[in-house]
Amino acid sequence: MILEGKISVKAALLAGRRDVLAVYVQKGRHDKETAFILAKAREHGVRTELLEREELDRRAEGKTHGGILCEASERKRDEESALFAGENPFVFVLEGAEDPFNYGYVIRSLYAGGCTAMIVRTRTWTSAEPVILKSSAGAYDYLPIIESDAPEELIQKCRERGFSCYAAMRKDAMVYTAADYTGPVLLAVGGEMRGLSKNVLAACQSNVYIPYANDFRNALNASSAASVLAFEVLRQRRFDKMKPEGIL
Repeated sequence: MILEGKISVKAALLAGRRDVLAVYVQKGRHDKETAFILAKAREHGVRTELLEREELDRRAEGKTHGGILCEASERKRDEESALFAGENPFVFVLEGAEDPFNYGYVIRSLYAGGCTAMIVRTRTWTSAEPVILKSSAGAYDYLPIIESDAPEELIQKCRERGFSCYAAMRKDAMVYTAADYTGPVLLAVGGEMRGLSKNVLAACQSNVYIPYANDFRNALNASSAASVLAFEVLRQRRFDKMKPEGIL
């Protein structure tokens, strides 16, 4: 597949989750980021070619590639062990993602908020990977993503390892800021159309909800909900370090 733009190409080279076969750069580009990408490509033994803009446009889907493309394999699958890596895991379960742009936006928010791994239902995204990688600003290749036909079983394994597991669901729920995310935590969010499955809801210990300022009964989209929840996890875990000097 062809990946477009500096951010996508750099992520493909640095994350190690796909094989990069060739990097194509527009002739005459001499900026630092392009030089870095070319250096990393050569360091990994990846073929590089300098091409005219017209040739890059021909190989790309559009004309927003910024003068750099790469030819790469599909993303490699992550192992279940990634869920438990690190001192204080933050795992996110996403169900019902249909649009590759929104899927990428969710991943972008989660990675920025400190998520350490993600669980999704098994699905073939191969043809949409360039879109996901670009809309996620490269995070799609950096964040470990575990695919499963039974995510509730992975949630149960997280519970057995001491994770606090919360589902974003209004029924019988506490306000999301009242939950404790300071230890190993798993958060589950469903898409706007179908929400979370019964099995995933049953596997979680508690429900949390995001209160609104107005009497608005429609759900936030998954990307917005993921952003709110992920940055609450970050706030709780880093609050003392993030307080301005002089604030008690």
